[in-house]
Amino acid sequence: MPQTNINIRMDEELKHDFDVACAEMGLTMTAAFTVFAKAVTKKRVIPFEIAADRLPSDITLASEKTLAKDWLLPEEDEAWANL
Repeated sequence: MPQTNINIRMDEELKHDFDVACAEMGLTMTAAFTVFAKAVTKKRVIPFEIAADRLPSDITLASEKTLAKDWLLPEEDEAWANL
């Protein structure tokens, strides 16, 4: 099968650390990316979880502070007590 080249840009330190990790597993970076590509094409999924940053945003923090103030009001407790 004909071969092709892929150029990937990444941080120099990340490239070094990835190269070391691959070498520790007995792989070249090319072999590691090929394994990844084969897993994606065969299973049609990324073989690890990708998630958004879970740190709360400024809006979330502001909302939580506002809700906390409301929930601390005694009249709120009284209103919920009868439900």
